[in-house]
Amino acid sequence: MNHLRPLPAAGTVAEQAVYRQAVADGLGSFLDLKRRELLAAAPDAAALVDAIADLTEGGKRLRALLAYWGWRGAGGSEAAPEAVRAGVALELFQAAALIHDDIIDRSDTRRGKPSVHRQFESLHRSRGWSLAADRYGLAAALLTGDLCLSLSEEAFSSIDAGAGSGSEARRIFNQMRTEVMAGQYLDVLEEAAGPSRPAGTAVERALQILRFKSAKYSTVHPLCLGGALAGGSRQLLQSYADFALPLGEAFQIRDDVLGVFGDPAATGKPAGDDLREGKRTVLIGHTLNNCSKAERRYLEEHLGSPLIEDSTIEELRALIIRSGALAAAERMIADLTSAAYGHLEQLAVSPEVSGALRTLADAAVRRNS
Repeated sequence: MNHLRPLPAAGTVAEQAVYRQAVADGLGSFLDLKRRELLAAAPDAAALVDAIADLTEGGKRLRALLAYWGWRGAGGSEAAPEAVRAGVALELFQAAALIHDDIIDRSDTRRGKPSVHRQFESLHRSRGWSLAADRYGLAAALLTGDLCLSLSEEAFSSIDAGAGSGSEARRIFNQMRTEVMAGQYLDVLEEAAGPSRPAGTAVERALQILRFKSAKYSTVHPLCLGGALAGGSRQLLQSYADFALPLGEAFQIRDDVLGVFGDPAATGKPAGDDLREGKRTVLIGHTLNNCSKAERRYLEEHLGSPLIEDSTIEELRALIIRSGALAAAERMIADLTSAAYGHLEQLAVSPEVSGALRTLADAAVRRNS
């Protein structure tokens, strides 16, 4: 179904660019302050802030932008300090989640560069320090992620009373953090217990993981957070959630497809990285449901092997396609996107806000990185 909504006008595009720059400047200033504090107290620890600054530089800013248009849709003013601080807090939370996710998944790269734990591991090796370089890298990255979480809370707390204790914005921010940690655990649990669980429910389990680990914190919570900060009604926030949840699910399934079939030059990750990491995604769930017993054994044997060869990656990709799993995932993305656009048409926001949200949604589900 073709849902037509007005695209953002030139003024809206310019407004969004101003906000993106304000968030980038806010991040830079905040992290510069934290670096100076650490340099004064414990100079060696400033490396933690440097790693955060490097990771948060650039990026799509999807979560911050959704928070901004949620703010504007609820009547908030252009590039207001509250919206900028919310964007900074969300970007820091995203960075913390990425750092911890790369540790859990044993990922070597992030956005085309070494992941944070690999950066610290390389530092250890280059300096010729004592003990195990890999253990140092993991420990330093874990602490970097913890610091990033702490800084995210500090940035969020700097917003006015609208983000204070008992406010709807505070409730959403707290819920977001709790759900992401729960989702991360469910992901780890599924990788360990998944092979012993019924293949017929693999897709449902994968959907539960992606909702908590990624979908809600990528779209629902940022959009609703911005709306709550601007004093949006309960009805508006529910309408935001109705639009954002299927969008977030489509966004994550697209990410799962890219994790297996994406171009490394675009994704910044090695080809088939999700297969090496043993990700029990919707794509894998559909494959398990639709392949033969022999094919299922072959998939289970190689899924999650860090030493898997490129030729085996190609065989697993062929199996995923042959089973109909890739086509099923693409249908899910199309259906969820259609549902999101249908809810978008019902949102009681200005055409400018609606157009901006449509553009963000298009970029989220049609991306190649």
